[in-house]
Amino acid sequence: MSSRAVEGGSPLPDPHGLGWPAKSTVSRLNETTTDRAAREKMMVSAVRTILECIGEDPNREGLLKTPERFAQAMMWMTRGYEERLADVINDAVFAEDHDEMVLVREIDFSSLCEHHLVPFTGKVAIAYIPNQLVLGLSKLARIAETFSRRLQVQERLTKQIAIAVQEAIKPRGVAVVMEATHMCMTMRGVQKPGSITVTSCMLGCFRTQQKTREEFLTLIKK
Repeated sequence: MSSRAVEGGSPLPDPHGLGWPAKSTVSRLNETTTDRAAREKMMVSAVRTILECIGEDPNREGLLKTPERFAQAMMWMTRGYEERLADVINDAVFAEDHDEMVLVREIDFSSLCEHHLVPFTGKVAIAYIPNQLVLGLSKLARIAETFSRRLQVQERLTKQIAIAVQEAIKPRGVAVVMEATHMCMTMRGVQKPGSITVTSCMLGCFRTQQKTREEFLTLIKK
């Protein structure tokens, strides 16, 4: 691990290694088996209420196990609240004399829109220009996975990924481009299937140097 790591062995400034935790994230991270069971029991009760409110019978055969299934699925789909970025990155920071772009593209992701609790899915490209340190390639995908497994908006998710890479290895620059389809646009509201939302975050030399930015944008389109 690089000497850039802060006290506690984490390359990130967050003392819990979470990176932008929500209000109750630390309590979920440190919960016991009993705490988790109580959390899921509360969620099961809430889902039964929702089923009744939409005019369904939670006691009919097809829905008997739905509240439990939903609670377990929701905990899994939001497991990013239980993952420390420090553990995700672990010791995969290496000293390397490489000063050209590192790019991983076509990374699949799935997340939940925090406005409607429906999925948005797509692909993300992550690039950086090293500054004496490189990050294990799989860790770029793992960082994206950790943040996507939280309630999100695409704009924030894109920026969180970029800043996490920036804070972990202090590269000369970071670039992230995300393309996604949002179920809140295709299943409800304007109902526009096929629409794609594109967001980007450019830090360091990707923001200040047009040629570097253009090289990145050209490479992700190949």
